[in-house]
Amino acid sequence: MPGPLDGVRIVDLTAMLAGPYATMLLADLGAQVVKIEPPYGDATRFVGPHRDGDGPEGLTGYFQSVNRGKQSIVLDLKSEADRDKLRELVRAADVLVENYSAGVMDRLGLGYEILRADNPCLVYAAIRGFGDPRTGDSPYRDWPAFDVVAQAMGGLLGITGTVEGIPIKTGPGVGDLFPAALLATGILAALHHAQRTGQGQFVDVAMYDAVLSLCERIVHQHSYTGTIPKQLGNSHPLLCPFDVLPTADGWIALAATHPHHWAILVETIGRPDLVTDERYATNAERAKRGSEVRAIIEPWCAAHSTAKIVELLGGRMPVGPVNDVAAIFDDPHVAQREMLVEVEQPGSGRPVIITGSPIKLTETPSRVSGRGPLLGEHDLDKIVAEWSLTRKR
Repeated sequence: MPGPLDGVRIVDLTAMLAGPYATMLLADLGAQVVKIEPPYGDATRFVGPHRDGDGPEGLTGYFQSVNRGKQSIVLDLKSEADRDKLRELVRAADVLVENYSAGVMDRLGLGYEILRADNPCLVYAAIRGFGDPRTGDSPYRDWPAFDVVAQAMGGLLGITGTVEGIPIKTGPGVGDLFPAALLATGILAALHHAQRTGQGQFVDVAMYDAVLSLCERIVHQHSYTGTIPKQLGNSHPLLCPFDVLPTADGWIALAATHPHHWAILVETIGRPDLVTDERYATNAERAKRGSEVRAIIEPWCAAHSTAKIVELLGGRMPVGPVNDVAAIFDDPHVAQREMLVEVEQPGSGRPVIITGSPIKLTETPSRVSGRGPLLGEHDLDKIVAEWSLTRKR
């Protein structure tokens, strides 16, 4: 069955993680994504990891993961002839996505205003560290930015780290991935508008802005109370208990902020008296005494295995093991939800495994439609002809 974005044509000029992840989401939803690469290819073709035994044509894990289901065309945008080819493709496209620094596309003669004149319905989407002056200028407009910079400047590192105040970045590239998800959302909104009105528009997401949006709690805390939230380890300033605690053989995440969950937890650990103890009976009172609450729960967790705690509390209150990837590969949830997907590895008879699509739809399923493309694997003239014919219809 075709996905919900079947028939949507996307020109993808992005590289690395943020932009390719946004277009990956749209490809999984059925859009036809044509990745435009320079003659040397997207840098993630070389970053790794490489699988032992694969030949030189084997795609790296990084590239496969976020470029699955796309097509690849090589164009040198420093060449006038190749810029003309890109404009011909864009005339028949619905969406263009790029993540160059602000002003690069304009200097190439491929800025939004020029491409919009060629195709008034075009949704032109950009993802940059600090946004585009078309939607609001920034003193950092010309600064390069990677995930860790967005996490730092957007507020995430200011509240993520040890209780001693050492900032620790998140494991996945949230400074890239969350902006990418927002860009995909913006593209879908702009597509809806273009389909109703025939009017395209410029869609802009700054990585800084996206991370600040993700950290919305610090804004209302500071606005309402004047406080400057800091790193709290694994605990929460407003909810208690809401923590990650050591067990006899690993770690467990648990949250018992609602009265009935608190009752289940304290009765299970043999402290039913805490249900009615005024110091701990409500979340508000527990939040004032977070270190005391942790001191009550932590010894019980440390005396039990992770599996035993899950057995006692799973399904009754929010609780879950801290999984490593081996545990995730063995988890039946992941298999039943099709979150690990095999795709072809060029030059090998053995497939590789990447994450599946987390967006599930009943009538128009989202899915990983295939492997990532080889560099320049597809035929530009054929795609232009196909898109132009479809557009005329």
